Amino acid sequence: MVKVKTLDGTIKEAEKIPLKNFRNIGIIAHIDAGKTTTTESFLYYTGMTYKIGSVDEGTTEMDWMEQERERGITITSAATTTFWTVDGEKYRINIIDTPGHVDFTAEVERSLRVLDGGVVVFDGKMGVEPQSETVWRQADKYNVPRICFVNKLNLIGGDFDMSVKSIKEKLNGGAIAIQYPVGFEKDLRGVVDIIKMKAYVYKDEEHHDFDEVEVPSDLQDRVKELRAELLDKIADADDSVMEHYLNTGDLSEEEIYKALRIKTLKCEVFPVLGGDGRRGMAKFVLDAIVRYLPSPIDRGSVKGTDPNTGEEVERAPSDQEPFCALAFKIVTDPHIGKLAYFRVYSGVLRSGESVYNSTRKKREKVSRLLMMHANYREEIGSAKAGDIAAIVGPREVKTGDTLCSEEKPILLEGIKFIEPIVSMAVEPVSKADQEKMGTALAKLMEEDPTFRVTTNQETGQTIIWGVGELHLEIMVDRLKREHHVNVNVGKPQVAYKETITVPAEAQGRYVRQTGGRGQYGDCWLRLEPLEDQLGYEFQDKIKGGVIPSEFIPEIEKGVKKAMDSGVLAGYPVVGVRVIVFDGSYHEVDSSNIAFQIAGSMAFKEAMKKAKPILLEPIMAVDVTTPAEYTGDVTKSIVSRRGIILGTEQIKNVQLIRAEVPLAELFGYVNELRSITNGRGAPSIEFKKYAKVPTEVQKKLLGED
Repeated sequence: MVKVKTLDGTIKEAEKIPLKNFRNIGIIAHIDAGKTTTTESFLYYTGMTYKIGSVDEGTTEMDWMEQERERGITITSAATTTFWTVDGEKYRINIIDTPGHVDFTAEVERSLRVLDGGVVVFDGKMGVEPQSETVWRQADKYNVPRICFVNKLNLIGGDFDMSVKSIKEKLNGGAIAIQYPVGFEKDLRGVVDIIKMKAYVYKDEEHHDFDEVEVPSDLQDRVKELRAELLDKIADADDSVMEHYLNTGDLSEEEIYKALRIKTLKCEVFPVLGGDGRRGMAKFVLDAIVRYLPSPIDRGSVKGTDPNTGEEVERAPSDQEPFCALAFKIVTDPHIGKLAYFRVYSGVLRSGESVYNSTRKKREKVSRLLMMHANYREEIGSAKAGDIAAIVGPREVKTGDTLCSEEKPILLEGIKFIEPIVSMAVEPVSKADQEKMGTALAKLMEEDPTFRVTTNQETGQTIIWGVGELHLEIMVDRLKREHHVNVNVGKPQVAYKETITVPAEAQGRYVRQTGGRGQYGDCWLRLEPLEDQLGYEFQDKIKGGVIPSEFIPEIEKGVKKAMDSGVLAGYPVVGVRVIVFDGSYHEVDSSNIAFQIAGSMAFKEAMKKAKPILLEPIMAVDVTTPAEYTGDVTKSIVSRRGIILGTEQIKNVQLIRAEVPLAELFGYVNELRSITNGRGAPSIEFKKYAKVPTEVQKKLLGED
């Protein structure tokens, strides 16, 4: 038997769970849909906590950071493990609760990369919201099977039918109801199980347990209609199910479970449940997680490449296979130092052993292994296929690295993150702060792949970069609280980029003679605009060996260095194809550094001729507001150089979709609150880069 420490400190006996009964799932949603509260209910009903934590009261287990409890939002993904029994069989559920705010979308990205299934939570008053669409796309990217939970149906405006319709129309037509609420808003008192055709209503005011009753007469027609829709959706799951359905027009309870699971695992169907995540209805979601979401075995072998040969290799989800895992999150713990969270795909890793980091070609000693329960830790002796665990004190491990057997290495696909688009200058308040700041920023950067730190070469200022104002605000707060570094901050700045609009050619010729061996590098470059505004290409079109092949990579190094700082205002250069087509060399004096410098010189000279322009980040801005404020909100957006893409009525609120330059959005949240008396809510997400209008560019470059 395995000892498991619960979140309230008691010790439980846990049976050894077979891998087919593992569920690695993420809770994902738009901000304020109720993800964390739903997760707290899971922990309560599975016996991991003795009460349901409250976001409003700051008593949640999963939102453990001070900033999370103060603001009532999830900032960092938190992992925990719990157990649930269905039909007499015990299951292990590894849960990652993810943030809903778009500034922390990297946490969703890296979590979905290593999870097998997802629970998408929706606010029953709103249905699909902007960030719902974002997290759904992220789940699509990794082909993650999902179930949906329409939450907050007990609140005013809660509407299950509207929510399911919006999921079908905006996200996927495969969404299908398997429950229907009994009661409306504050009178919500249970649900109908469309598969069993039974209703479950609360026994008492505590709302923890249910009585099984017949389907209320006023709901029978609607439930029969939904059941027919469900059967029609899943009847083609396999031949035996289809044959029975065609012969009888119905399916048994077990056949429905089987068919629904098959279709869900293929991402062809997305079962939808509904209720109130703070109450006993969370039990139905736990049942659905077990019944319909995949085990590691269902997800099958993970594919990668052999780092030595480049050939494709696979690892099956088995303890008998060579060890293979992906590190998806780095955390600095104030008590025990650096932790690397990882998901095991195959094999076993034991504490005291070494593991090979195939991404960095480094060997790591694994002194200790931990199972994480939010910010609580439990030491374990080994991590096996299907586990989510953490290594204590890794030296070289970064987010997205593959950990594996050195004898049978594999390199898995890493994790790609969005680029930071907002910057801010930070200055230490005192000399003591200055000494600590560099180390603290390095730790934060290691934890968060969307957080960057650079130095302004002209002013010597330290510049921090993030994906939004809130992101940077949280990072500065973490500097002060966690690392005890006090800093002064500047105003947020926009991450502009430079590009070219016409082709151009130029020569870069670097010749120096200093008595001994000289330096000689000479190349001609042609620059061409790319359709992909953020792209980059380098082509070697040298003929006749006028430049030896060993110097071509050096020219590209010089080009890339020059692209870090464009000719207009020193912003990074993007959207350019660089072709080296001519040049010359000296048998004695030519060198790597000479051709690097020549490549840099040629690039800058050609760019000046290529009619360079500035690009600016454009944000997708979705505002939900009471209808009476629509005109004022629209006027405000337009005044900020925004383009209104459309409006949509959702229940009693208006959704306004727009595109607005990031440069015009600083301070917008406060203005929106003022305009709408605090009732308007924005969702702001990076969408694309676009040309800066000529008059705005002149102003930015001081040409007015």
